[in-house]
Amino acid sequence: MFALIGGGLMRVLGIDPGLTRCGWGVVEGRPGARPTAIGVGVVRTHPDLDLELRLLEVHTAVTALLREHRPEAVAIERVFTQNNKGTATGTAQAAGVAALAAAQADLPVAWHTPSEVKAAISGNGRADKDQVTMMVTRVLGLTEAPKPADAADALALAVCHVWRAPAQARLRVAALAGGIGAPVPASRTLPRWQGISR
Repeated sequence: MFALIGGGLMRVLGIDPGLTRCGWGVVEGRPGARPTAIGVGVVRTHPDLDLELRLLEVHTAVTALLREHRPEAVAIERVFTQNNKGTATGTAQAAGVAALAAAQADLPVAWHTPSEVKAAISGNGRADKDQVTMMVTRVLGLTEAPKPADAADALALAVCHVWRAPAQARLRVAALAGGIGAPVPASRTLPRWQGISR
């Protein structure tokens, strides 16, 4: 599912979704080695804009990042309901349009929970934002910490996927070989998206 390049090297775009600030980070690497940060930043939308225009801005920005950096996969934080349901809704909507941009580019999307990312980057699934930022800075060998925290979180997502995707793919292959999760016969599978028929 997740293509690898040149000796197992993988380039991943990490997305920490949000409407006001949507963090992004591009990382290239392979499991067991120090990854390299290719780019990092934040897409910002103005709170006074209509929702659909804010989502359009996020979608347009992610599409541009995909064209510029040409990743093999996109890693997006899986959104959970928070105390502030309004914030959670906006975050989920931003995640959705980022995933849409990836699908339009025919790229696989991986969804990682915050605890998975924290465990991968720091060894502690309950690490706070400062710890995650510190570990991202150290793991990627950056001269200064990426700011704001949304940008650091996006890099952490990308690193998490670079390190975990090959192992997850091997587990899936092994499971399929053992008859676990065997693919559905072709006659029962859904067709790939071909666009809206008119």
